[in-house]
Amino acid sequence: MSKSKKTAHQINLNDPQYYLNRELSWLEFNSKVLHEACDPRTPLLERLKFLAIFNSNLDEFFMVRVAALKQQVEAKVSQLTFDGRTPQRQLEEISLTLRPQVAKQSQQFEQVLRPLLTNHGIYILNYIDLTEKQQKYLDKYFNEQIFPVLTPLAVDPSHPFPYISNLSLNLAVVVKNPETEEELFARVKVPNVLPRFLPLPSELGVYHNGQPAHWTGIPLEQAIGHNLECLFPGMNIQEYHPFRITRDADLELEEDEADDLLLAIEEELQKRRVGGDPVRLEIQAQTPEAVRSRLMQDLELAESDVYEVDGILGLRDLMSFMALPLPELKDPPRQSVVPPRLLRIREPSLNPNVRRHIKEGKDFFDVIQERDLLVHHPYESFSASVVRFINHAAHDGDVLAIKMSLYRTSGDSPIVNALIAAARNGKQVSVLVELKARFDEENNIYWARRLESFGVHVVYGLVGLKTHCKIIMVVRREQDCIRRYVHIGTGNYNQKTARIYTDLGLFSCREDLGADVTDVFNFLTGYSRQKSYRQLLVAPVNMRDRFDAFIRREIEHVQNGMNGRIVAKMNSLVDPQIIALLYEASRAGVQIDLIVRGVCCLRPGLKEISENIRVISIVGRFLEHSRIFYFHNNGQEEIYIGSADWMPRNLDRRVEVITPVQDSEIAKDLQEILGIMLADNRQTWELQPDGSYIQRRPCDECPEASSQKDFMSMALGTTGVASNLINSKKSSY
Repeated sequence: MSKSKKTAHQINLNDPQYYLNRELSWLEFNSKVLHEACDPRTPLLERLKFLAIFNSNLDEFFMVRVAALKQQVEAKVSQLTFDGRTPQRQLEEISLTLRPQVAKQSQQFEQVLRPLLTNHGIYILNYIDLTEKQQKYLDKYFNEQIFPVLTPLAVDPSHPFPYISNLSLNLAVVVKNPETEEELFARVKVPNVLPRFLPLPSELGVYHNGQPAHWTGIPLEQAIGHNLECLFPGMNIQEYHPFRITRDADLELEEDEADDLLLAIEEELQKRRVGGDPVRLEIQAQTPEAVRSRLMQDLELAESDVYEVDGILGLRDLMSFMALPLPELKDPPRQSVVPPRLLRIREPSLNPNVRRHIKEGKDFFDVIQERDLLVHHPYESFSASVVRFINHAAHDGDVLAIKMSLYRTSGDSPIVNALIAAARNGKQVSVLVELKARFDEENNIYWARRLESFGVHVVYGLVGLKTHCKIIMVVRREQDCIRRYVHIGTGNYNQKTARIYTDLGLFSCREDLGADVTDVFNFLTGYSRQKSYRQLLVAPVNMRDRFDAFIRREIEHVQNGMNGRIVAKMNSLVDPQIIALLYEASRAGVQIDLIVRGVCCLRPGLKEISENIRVISIVGRFLEHSRIFYFHNNGQEEIYIGSADWMPRNLDRRVEVITPVQDSEIAKDLQEILGIMLADNRQTWELQPDGSYIQRRPCDECPEASSQKDFMSMALGTTGVASNLINSKKSSY
């Protein structure tokens, strides 16, 4: 029997050929970030920003993902991933995929962006290109500001190869003893306490179009490299070559054996500062073989771990140029608006006599009592909604308690300050601070201790589970009852990332949601084995089963002659069980549109497997971070928002919360958001069956439609953009 004639039960939907590899899919996502750096439609300094993000993303990828694969290879793990690859094969394919991307980013900066920057009065020069006067200035600056910070480290039988810290930029220096003619090797670390790009004073800068250039300078390592004789007096400097190391930086925490989770994580952070094993060596392409081999040998790295860069190393530091006051080279200024329903709310007063006499305006709680409130960041202000909500609760005399989960927050968090104010005002304040939030552990430990010092009850998460949900509950005394107000979001309570991440948040005082959120907090802070929730989908309790049921319900509707429709937006789609179920739904005739920003292991468009599934990814000015799930349900539509992606870690190893949206107007707003994104042809990429992406382009029949620009315009009220494509049987793009 031919494959095309196989019945449903004869096709194994778990066959590895139907799945894309997670690591390779992530590299495809990062290549889209690199494309933004190469796209001439992107403003010049924004292109530098995307190049910096591409490099920063790669650093974390090596520190975590590649490091884990190398550990598996070392441990002789032969287990296949669900896409049928061994750890060794994944490392080999990562190398093959990544090297052309690294070459492309170097070529883009050196041959395209650097000349373009010069055309706009930004001169990133090389030391050898400077005038004698400019060189003298930098030599003097070196002696006064740089030289005292440097420590040359010899490498010889009495001086073992020094420890090279993670992500540090270094110079491999070869010097010759003029008396013995012996060549010696040394290492000089480029200090990260100094600016990576050294500016020249304006009077020494280049003139551009008759005016002083906006910026003139050189990379810090070149100023050091051309003054090495100060570090090695009496020696002849033969050559120097920059190199950069990436190390394993993931925490290895045995939670079950930790008596004190906070202290255990602090100990692991100390180990991270020292750093794990090297996993990548970056060198310039012209580095001689002798220096290259020496570094590989001393760092115990293989040829496959070496990445050649044709130009400047560590391009993540290009982000500093975003501080230049050149708005014409950046995206147009963005204005976050106050949600209309919050425009005229009055501020609270702790004085009951004052409260009794305030008649005009509603307070925040009145607004939520009227009906649920949805906020869409960064288009609507995070500070004017979420931060204001917590501040309002902290100073409202009728508020009795505030409970909150904190996964990541900012260094000068107004939310933490509001929680401290609430504790000072006599509120019962409980905060779950997730200490295991990767690369934010130290920051979270600081805030946890600060909160505790002001009497806030702090919980550090659950053993074996990360708490990733985004929930707040405010308990308030009102007349003859106690009412619970909740916020359930898709993003972190961080006002800085809220300016560049797209996220959603729902405010509500519905009793069923309040009761569910109470149960979640009891699960997090006490001994609770809650197995059922009234409204919420909670991982790892019921979320997987509920999503399974929603998808199967769409299959049943199609099998009964009705329409089936699923639209889901998330950061990553990795879970093989859900992917197999989506394949089953596609084969039944359910029309499925997926908006997946990053990793997607599902192959769309496979004959008889996923012909009814379309996957797009939107990469633009803002990082798409919200999660929305829509199910047609034979016309009784259901839509959900929350913190979880469709990944095993989110469904099985994290505490996540997803809420149904029951307000009909908000449900329509969310459908409109999905519809506008499905119609995007400016920042959208369509996933192909082989795992590659093709970017959509405007044409005569389809004029440019940028979802992020449309959302900005809609928030400002400057356009009446509306789209409801998700209710059609198939995406109409």
